[in-house]
Amino acid sequence: MNDSNLFQALGQVSDGEAAIVFRDHIRGCVRTMISEVMAAEVEHLCGPKHQPNDSVLYRAGNSLGRVLVDGEREEVVRPRVRQEQPNGSTTEVTLASYQSASNPKELQASNVSRLWQSVGHKFVDQLRGRSLSEKDWAVLMLDGIRLSKDQLAIVAIGITTEGYKHVLNFDLGSTENTDVCRDLMRRLIARGFHCDRRLLAVLDGSDALRTVVKEFFSDSVIQRCLVHKERNILGKLSRRHWGELARLFKRLRTVQGKQAAEEVVGELEAFLKPLNSQALASLHEAGEDLIALHRLNVPNTLHRNLLSTNAIENSFRNTRGKLGRVTRFRAETDQATRWLAFALTEVEKGFRRITGYKDLPHLVAALEGAKEGSHPAEVPGGPALPLPSPTAPAKATPQS
Repeated sequence: MNDSNLFQALGQVSDGEAAIVFRDHIRGCVRTMISEVMAAEVEHLCGPKHQPNDSVLYRAGNSLGRVLVDGEREEVVRPRVRQEQPNGSTTEVTLASYQSASNPKELQASNVSRLWQSVGHKFVDQLRGRSLSEKDWAVLMLDGIRLSKDQLAIVAIGITTEGYKHVLNFDLGSTENTDVCRDLMRRLIARGFHCDRRLLAVLDGSDALRTVVKEFFSDSVIQRCLVHKERNILGKLSRRHWGELARLFKRLRTVQGKQAAEEVVGELEAFLKPLNSQALASLHEAGEDLIALHRLNVPNTLHRNLLSTNAIENSFRNTRGKLGRVTRFRAETDQATRWLAFALTEVEKGFRRITGYKDLPHLVAALEGAKEGSHPAEVPGGPALPLPSPTAPAKATPQS
């Protein structure tokens, strides 16, 4: 499946399934990394491809091989190298990278392990070393995905005023606690992430994420991920009520403006109240964050991408059903950091502009005009306001 096909619909998998999909993607990326390491060793032994040299070593095609990926055997294409002998015969040369990838004990003991780490760190440096100061950011998305029982990844994606998505960074922790979230935000700010207006932050519902975003961008507009909220409520209802809940949330993602959104929320309340008090409490827990984007009265063409954090979750759906499942990460090493950096770098190659990007100027205008606690751009049930004349807003410096 092509990465660009992953964003055609909102994901309908549970949080646990999303974590499995995420790990599946990482597993595929590790196999690709192993192939790159073997190719680098072949070039070191034989010289650049299509550039003959005086070496007695030469490329001899490929064959299927099997390597260990997190304790399980995986098939890879193994490049072959042969060596000419003085008597005119040839012998197979065993690649140290392939041998070490096939034997975990040798991998830990051999010099090739440094090559694995070097390749992995290259992607960490590539992802975390990019300056973020040169782009005009409008949206920040943060979502936490469980990797294993004791490790969780918080992934940050930014969207520019032109509609382009970029992986910003990630951090690892046992939970979405404020310390991990704060470290992630500090690194983003240090690399130049800023917003020349109020920031729209789309979050998965974590209290820690919301608290930390407000620490750094106190006047930010927080939009709760509707997909996460729908899943949470779904888990509290009998199956026979799922269809009606899905219909109402679909309407909420479609309607435009504060008044229309509040009407749908009212229908949700009326639907849930006689059924389940916990489901109703879950709906109320989101508060105004549930319809923050609606309150800005932007065109509903932007709703598809900006009412959920699925730009993060859907990034890892392309390997489902094709790859095995990584179930263990060695927490005492930087293994997960290297694998995640590689996976996220690969995912970003398939990113496209968000749906409705041509209407982003309306969002920019609304965020520039909105004040904390007020929504002057709201026109109940009506179309988005005409854009104001271009101005040069003062640059808002994030709070530390």
